[in-house]
Amino acid sequence: MSLSPSRKRWILWIAAGVLLRLILIAFPRPSDDDTGVYLELGHNLLHHGVYGMGDGDDLTPSLFRLPGYPLFLAMIEQLFSGVWLNAVFVVQAAADLAGGLLLAAFARRFLSRRATEVALALAMLCPFTAAYTGIAMTECLSVFAISLGVYAAGRALAAAQAGSRDVWALALAGCAAGLAMLLRPDGALLFAVLAAGLFGYTVRTRSASHGLRLRLRSGMASTALFCVVALAPLAPWTVRNWTDFHVFEPLAPRHVNDPGERVNLGFYRWMRTWSVEYASTGNVFWNVGSENIELGDLPARAFDSPQQREQTRLLLNEYNRWNGISPQLDDSFAALATERIRTHPLRYYLVVPMLRVADMVLRPRTEAFYLDVDWWRWSEHPGQTILAVLLGLINLGYVGAAAWAFLRGRVPLAWMLGGYLLLRCLLLATMENPEPRYTLECFPILIVAAAAAIAPGPKPAPRNALTRPDADHA
Repeated sequence: MSLSPSRKRWILWIAAGVLLRLILIAFPRPSDDDTGVYLELGHNLLHHGVYGMGDGDDLTPSLFRLPGYPLFLAMIEQLFSGVWLNAVFVVQAAADLAGGLLLAAFARRFLSRRATEVALALAMLCPFTAAYTGIAMTECLSVFAISLGVYAAGRALAAAQAGSRDVWALALAGCAAGLAMLLRPDGALLFAVLAAGLFGYTVRTRSASHGLRLRLRSGMASTALFCVVALAPLAPWTVRNWTDFHVFEPLAPRHVNDPGERVNLGFYRWMRTWSVEYASTGNVFWNVGSENIELGDLPARAFDSPQQREQTRLLLNEYNRWNGISPQLDDSFAALATERIRTHPLRYYLVVPMLRVADMVLRPRTEAFYLDVDWWRWSEHPGQTILAVLLGLINLGYVGAAAWAFLRGRVPLAWMLGGYLLLRCLLLATMENPEPRYTLECFPILIVAAAAAIAPGPKPAPRNALTRPDADHA
């Protein structure tokens, strides 16, 4: 039985996706200190029954990292021993490929056959999500969780439009949100937008013959099922944290600290008055506690006057004496931050956060490809500069096409999908350590939206409809 041309193309896109990920896995990938931390936490839980840091009998319970990825790494290590890291990469590659297929299925349901192929191609050939299949960090599985959530919620809402309830799709959406929250605390964003979307779209799309009370009841029932499934995996973690630490912590702390551990809140607030680029994260944020911080690594916007520059120099000199921030020094940074905010409140609350998000969204994502952070220095590394510019253009293509589709009203379930992007950008705007990888979780939605821009479906259906019954004609 011969395959149709479209199916042959789909097979080729999938094969290209497999090849791309194998190439990226085969070449050395950047490592991260977090990998060792995740593995130690998971290993101690599996072998010693203590979720914490340390060795042997000297184990200290912790809650600064969620247990999802540590358990994943520890189980893979247990099963594959000497080749566990390669096994992690293979599983992550499979998850990333599966996520791409789920996005294509979502596009097939809500857009058109052509959009299905476009979404598949964009997912299979995305170098940014593919790169993280070969890095032992949470990003790859988080991206998969979002792809699964988008697909399952779309399937559940399509059933609601037809007047039925797809229990399995709702449960699957709950599993996706639960997985996202077990991997990273910002997984709560997926939970929030899926819960709101399932309720709002269910109420809106049920037949007009149903009364408002019946529609509200249906929306609440669907959302309740989703929430129960999503939150159930967090219950043991929350109870454990209350029992061991006497704190209510269903996720993980914002500043990755255990209860009672001091956080340099004043220093971080000072950084938020000027930190925009990824370079500042590498030269300043990551140096805290281990290396010197040089005044020359700070941008001009970190000072409002020569006097403030001198004040900053003195504070950094005090830090460099011990490579540490004492409570008194932290208070001095807090006072400096307060002075800068009082002088330029609009800059602190609007301009710098917007620039911070723009940098994370549009930067060429050099961190996943062993490229210099200062990628624009042509004279030092022309090859890296060319590759960085190419990656930047590819990234801009995804972002630009997606933005155009949202503006043109072509994105299905736009309030739900766009709501996730908005909430994530608002969260990232509050961070003092901008990193491009924090926007990787946006790519499942960018891929769907870009497919809608490149291969839109037919004329939008009536306002209360979700599916496009004539989508196959496009």
